[in-house]
Amino acid sequence: MYFVKEETSSTYEEKKSKFIAYLAPFSKFDSLMKELRKEHPKARHFVYAYRYLNEFNQIVENSSDDGEPRGTSGKPSLNVLAGNELINSAVIIIRYFGGIKLGTGGLVRAYSDAVNLVINNSKLIKYEDKQKVTLKVDYSRLSKIEYILNELEIEVSNKEFQNEVTLFLLVTKEQKLELEKQLPIDLQLNN
Repeated sequence: MYFVKEETSSTYEEKKSKFIAYLAPFSKFDSLMKELRKEHPKARHFVYAYRYLNEFNQIVENSSDDGEPRGTSGKPSLNVLAGNELINSAVIIIRYFGGIKLGTGGLVRAYSDAVNLVINNSKLIKYEDKQKVTLKVDYSRLSKIEYILNELEIEVSNKEFQNEVTLFLLVTKEQKLELEKQLPIDLQLNN
């Protein structure tokens, strides 16, 4: 499975109709949709599809045809996301009608091609299931610990400084095992 960290856009044209596809992290879906509706007030359709993992690691997906004939735009866009194993990602396709009807098959192809184009122009990141872990360390050991975390490419989501430093980490199972090997301290799972 893969996801995107940054918004990307691509434009696809078919028989004078313009399809502008935006691929973005799912967390930015609502704000991006509002922004695009303001930016493109004359656009005919704002078709979307998204897939994300919920708190139980289940894939939740949804799509909208936004006035296009049923099943010709949202669902094909969702199928392209699923076929590329994208999660935690959303695509919004803005259509400017060019005056020539594409028919249902033409719409399915055009929307699918627009989504494929924006995916091909995006940087996809491999998804790894990470767990939250806290690590408490003395100030004197902080720089050494941060060096090890950097070497293991472990993401530090937050730090709290009190009598000691509490590091909040996002780690894969493999990273956690390697960290436990290198550090003679206990890691505590965060709930």
